[in-house]
Amino acid sequence: MDLNTLRGLSTILVMIAFAGVCWWAFSPRRKQRFEDDANLPFADEPSSTIQRDDSKTAPTEAQDSQSAIAQPDDGEKRQEKQQ
Repeated sequence: MDLNTLRGLSTILVMIAFAGVCWWAFSPRRKQRFEDDANLPFADEPSSTIQRDDSKTAPTEAQDSQSAIAQPDDGEKRQEKQQ
């Protein structure tokens, strides 16, 4: 068996494998499963009728200024450690 015969056989085997994968993927028996799997990324989407409470995630200006006053910056922390 020479190299060209081996190349021809490998080409035929790859073509058969490709046809098998195509037959498996496009089989009518698996259509519903693949459609369900295609919709999985959208399964956890919140519905548009639910209103979000943004006050928990986005602080107002008053909350920002209060937190800035209540928490010392890094310079003040360093000064406290040095004393």
